[in-house]
Amino acid sequence: MKLQSRHLLGLEGMRKEDITLILDTAISFKEVLERPIKKVPPLQGKTIVNLFFESSTRTRISFELAERRLSADVVNFTAVGSSVSKGETLKDTARNIEAMKIDMVVIRHASSGAPHFLTRVVKANVINAGDGAHEHPTQALLDMMTLREKYGKLEGLRVCIVGDILHSRVARSNIYGLKTMGVEVSVCGPATMIPRNIEALGVRVYHRLEDVIPQVDALNVLRIQLERQKSGLFPSLREYHRFFGVTKEKVDRAPKPITIMHPGPINRDVELSADLADGPHSVILEQVTNGEAVRMAVLYLLGTSN
Repeated sequence: MKLQSRHLLGLEGMRKEDITLILDTAISFKEVLERPIKKVPPLQGKTIVNLFFESSTRTRISFELAERRLSADVVNFTAVGSSVSKGETLKDTARNIEAMKIDMVVIRHASSGAPHFLTRVVKANVINAGDGAHEHPTQALLDMMTLREKYGKLEGLRVCIVGDILHSRVARSNIYGLKTMGVEVSVCGPATMIPRNIEALGVRVYHRLEDVIPQVDALNVLRIQLERQKSGLFPSLREYHRFFGVTKEKVDRAPKPITIMHPGPINRDVELSADLADGPHSVILEQVTNGEAVRMAVLYLLGTSN
């Protein structure tokens, strides 16, 4: 089977069949990661450029590992110290890189829509590793893989995304993907961090954790971007933690165990208490492992479809 598109730009509008294909393929690659030799040859001879215009550690390393596990040749590009700092445009950067005969581009960019623009100026497959506040599709896919492993299904689960929904590309991709797979999705956070009319996406909105915790199977806790604290979206970190921090005390009141997720990095004891992050209900480390498997699956499906 093949994906409908030759790029992965986002999960909005992606078919259920394509999401299922990626998740099923990721399971196979997770088995590869358990082997003594964690390398397979499907992308041997392919050249992949990691084009990161934003700082990243987890996502970039995860993609790079996934590419090398598939035997691809890897080139890492960062904006710092490159011609971009001298004023070169994204279009010129991309075309110069493609002139070096590359096959795939993984791009992270601060501007929403940058990966979509890239598809119009290069012939290579393009994978969105996060664009502005728009989407982060592989993060949502690894979140879905982790939930499916935990519960054996996605359809019918109830998941709440907690935190700064307004600025979160992770939240958007999760909403699109989870809704497509039949998950009941809600969001919870301060009114200043919830987009207007988000209910139009088919999600329920809560402004009190105590109201949502008894209703859900899993909480996906978003990182509070500390720079937002100075913009008046909430009074202080202490106040945020008091009302929207996910703590063991709050979760223990739930009628059943709740799965705790986080895309990382964690602000411990701000949006998520340390004991929960390290506790038995946390699947945060499983998310990291599944991230590599999902990215291997996406690279494989796109890289072998040409």
